[in-house]
Amino acid sequence: MKVGVAIDLGTSGFRAQKIDIESGEIHKTVITMNNPLPGANVMDHLDFAMNYGQDLAHELVIGAFRNILEELGIHSSPDKIAICGNPIQLSLFQGIPIDDLAYAGQRKKAKYNIKEQERKASVVKSIFIPGLEDLDNCSVVIPPAIKHEVGADALALIVKSGMLDNADISIATDYGTNAEMALKVGDVIYTGSAAAGPALEGQEITDGTIARPHAISDVTFEDKALRNYVLNDEMDTVQGDLVKPDDGTVIDKGDIEAHGITGTGVISLIDEAIKNGLVVLPKINLKNSVIQLQDGIKFNEHDLVEAGRAIGAIRAGHITLCNAAGIGMEDIQTAYMSGAAGTYMDAIKAHNIGMIPYDVGQISQIGNTSLIVAKEILLSEDRLWELQEIAEEIVGTHVMFAMDDAFKEAYILELSYWGEGMPFKVLKKYLKKKKLPTIDVVKSVPAVEKRVVKDIPVLGEEGLHVLDKVGTYLTMVIEGCETCHKCVQVCPNDALSMEDNRVMIRTDLCDGAHCQKCIHACPHDLFKWENLDVMMQEPSTEQ
Repeated sequence: MKVGVAIDLGTSGFRAQKIDIESGEIHKTVITMNNPLPGANVMDHLDFAMNYGQDLAHELVIGAFRNILEELGIHSSPDKIAICGNPIQLSLFQGIPIDDLAYAGQRKKAKYNIKEQERKASVVKSIFIPGLEDLDNCSVVIPPAIKHEVGADALALIVKSGMLDNADISIATDYGTNAEMALKVGDVIYTGSAAAGPALEGQEITDGTIARPHAISDVTFEDKALRNYVLNDEMDTVQGDLVKPDDGTVIDKGDIEAHGITGTGVISLIDEAIKNGLVVLPKINLKNSVIQLQDGIKFNEHDLVEAGRAIGAIRAGHITLCNAAGIGMEDIQTAYMSGAAGTYMDAIKAHNIGMIPYDVGQISQIGNTSLIVAKEILLSEDRLWELQEIAEEIVGTHVMFAMDDAFKEAYILELSYWGEGMPFKVLKKYLKKKKLPTIDVVKSVPAVEKRVVKDIPVLGEEGLHVLDKVGTYLTMVIEGCETCHKCVQVCPNDALSMEDNRVMIRTDLCDGAHCQKCIHACPHDLFKWENLDVMMQEPSTEQ
């Protein structure tokens, strides 16, 4: 058979499938627990590439991809590869400059003589991508961006949601680390990315995990006890334990063991805990300020604040797009939810806590649109050029949230609401005072259309394999090192190890730019990231 690989280069992790190009049949699915680049979000990845070398970042991305190929059982060259993702991830995969993505505004780009890269649909040979030269000249299919900063992932979200054919004022959101979103008003689409952080995908949460087998993905209350629902090996939700939330005592044993909680489980837990009085923001009203789930999994106030930051970023993003379009939040009629979190999340619970505009009448959950588009363009080059035509026809306005005053104002208020106990009515008051689109409590239950049960509906006959350990490392010899191991000791994720004076950083665990504790821990200022080189090891898998 002719072997193809479709891959979603997601900020929180990669998702890939081995596909028979002739029949379209999926044979195997591999996902990684994390992105191989240091950091928790796309801005961290951008910072790493800009400050420590785009070539270094490219090597890590390609190294992770090579390990995924091995795990897919592709030990020689595939016939074709199709990728999808945000512009930074796609550019780093291809090895093209990302300087134009690092600076907002034409003046700065002109000042630093930065050339905008062309990010149109293309089919290139692997020999032109550094690190893939040995793949027997296979084809690499690359989808178009709408604009250079509005990438293929946003195009996939817009196209696969169906919002282009819907006359409603509608909003589509990928509930992931970057929280890409698009608001359609008439014939104009307003796009933005809230960089919500990894909490919605289970990361930065104490016992959090991405959507994977044996992860808690939903909870409900049954007579003051907490029922856990857990993903099985086929990524279906099955009933877990019923436990007392104050001490974890098992009241009714479920059918499956749990090893963590997904972002969707966190959203469900927050909604249920607020409704049942266990949470009064920003506090958890239980012993030790901890909610106990099954199998020793805990949710604490730090987790609540982390999740609140992500939820607040998304609502602030929605407010900002409405502000740019000159409409109110109440004008949005339809909401589309994509990504793993957007698929497994209970849409009504997400609506209750503000992740979906409060007055929508229809919610559609649409799955992993990036991987769907990657598969489509893998199997049909005509589909690739069709997407290019669609991208060129879209009349779009991109709102840079990092530079937008409306987002800054709204997000500061959200942080006060989630982290400092600002009452909801005060949040509403200040939004109105600042002349921003305001919000309200949910007054009616919207209709929910669940187009897919799983974010990856078909896993293939060989099933799902999870790469717990991507196998990408940064390493260097530290001249003059006294091997005090302080850099190793301060790492919050145990990403560092040291032998003699050689340090190794497991990049998929490293927090990157927003941490750098290892750099500051060295008493003699010898820990220099600019001296790091890439090293690969065998990845670690779980079926």
